[in-house]
Amino acid sequence: MHGTIMATLAAPIATSFNSLPLLAWLATAFLIGQAATQPLSGKLTDIFSRSSGLLVGNCLFALGNLICGFAEEEWTMILGRTLAGVGGGSLNSIATIIASDFIPLRQRGLWQGIGNIFWGLGNGLGGVVGGYINDTWHWKIAFLAQVPFTLISLIIIWFQLDTIRSNSPSTPMNGRASITRVDFLGSFTLVSALALLLLGLTTGGNIVPWTHPLASVSLPLAAALLCVFIFVEQKIAREPILPLHFLRDRTVLCACLTNWFFNLTTYVFIFYIPIYYRARGASTTQAGAALIPFSITFPIGSLGAGIITTKTGKYKHLLRAILLLMLLGTIASCTNRLSTPLWPAMFELAIVGLATGAMLTVTLLALISAVETSQQAVVTSLSYVFRSTGSVTGLALASAVYQGVLESDLWTKIGDQTNAADIISNIKDSLDEIDRLPNQLQWAVRSSYMVALRATYMTTAAFAVMAVVSGLLIRELKLHSTLMRDDDGGATKGESFGRYDDQMR
Repeated sequence: MHGTIMATLAAPIATSFNSLPLLAWLATAFLIGQAATQPLSGKLTDIFSRSSGLLVGNCLFALGNLICGFAEEEWTMILGRTLAGVGGGSLNSIATIIASDFIPLRQRGLWQGIGNIFWGLGNGLGGVVGGYINDTWHWKIAFLAQVPFTLISLIIIWFQLDTIRSNSPSTPMNGRASITRVDFLGSFTLVSALALLLLGLTTGGNIVPWTHPLASVSLPLAAALLCVFIFVEQKIAREPILPLHFLRDRTVLCACLTNWFFNLTTYVFIFYIPIYYRARGASTTQAGAALIPFSITFPIGSLGAGIITTKTGKYKHLLRAILLLMLLGTIASCTNRLSTPLWPAMFELAIVGLATGAMLTVTLLALISAVETSQQAVVTSLSYVFRSTGSVTGLALASAVYQGVLESDLWTKIGDQTNAADIISNIKDSLDEIDRLPNQLQWAVRSSYMVALRATYMTTAAFAVMAVVSGLLIRELKLHSTLMRDDDGGATKGESFGRYDDQMR
């Protein structure tokens, strides 16, 4: 629910602070927090336990929403979104890891789909509820209302601690022994590199020019720290926080890249469809309702993929169909115009939701079947690194394209007006300003928004093509029916690593 609430409320929040560029920060602050914590979740919960990770994640998520609910300044809002991202990111990855601890590969996709039904229900309601709360009361209530639900989650986890611990693959050591296993240097360099990378991508071309030190310094520094991280993981760390040798496996690498390209495209859709609706004159509630098809088809795609893989034990042909669906949805979005009815955008979002839900299930199966069971948590964290950085990169690139094209087209259409600079500045900072313009200018401004949105979706279509390429390179691996993967004539745990479909008879 949190994701679509934020997608619906992003424009009203930015408008209330009189800063439409804040739109990029509202999304990316959360995703930067995700990117900083998700790569660490797998290894840290191997060391300190899954239950501890869930408890800490819930606390941080609640604190972040509480800060957002009381925010009076932009920086406070960004801080709250970052903390919520840290908590939410860890909850996403740890929940996925725990499910893999409990469920054999052959049934894993089915249960992933069942879980995504609840995810879809929450997201389907989130957009409408967020819009209704904003239109009826205030957007801050939407953040504060999430805190009690997080506390309920904490209570449930507390009563299930023994069950979670008993099914984890390893038993945590005492405090001192656990601390010595943590790869502090690798963790620091990875988190710093990701934070600086996403900071540069988010601010460059959106909030400050690319030549500004915030962008021109952070990106090279991120590259340098990434090189240091690779050296640390390869040469120094006793227990690497994120073993990079997994990326030498073609299936692991291509599954991660497919996640990256899909999430890049999907997040652009989720955050810019409401802007498309608002630019067309729709209310915030109507813009939120536009996200319902995505929230319906996402779990359908995930559950459908789970059922198919459970019955057949294969996923390669299914993956090809998923890639084609995603490509069709993104290309169709590039044809939208001001004169186009609103429903095609909802249909395109439904196609993207169906493809994305199915893709996440299939690539998760490919990833965890490519490694030994003892490494499932770490490789799951690796996939979340690609998901979260793909999301942020997509929103940063989309925002750069959107803001640049919008400003250029506005100057072309209304640059000869008196006080054109002030008018354009106000329009870029608040969508509500469109309705306050004279009738003869409103159509020109709305058409500029449409030009910018179309350029944004054309960019995502190019990345969808890359998703097709990486997805087609994923190999078929055996989906075992037992947790120990000993259902193929006595094979032991981890023995199936690298055993591809053309070797299975």
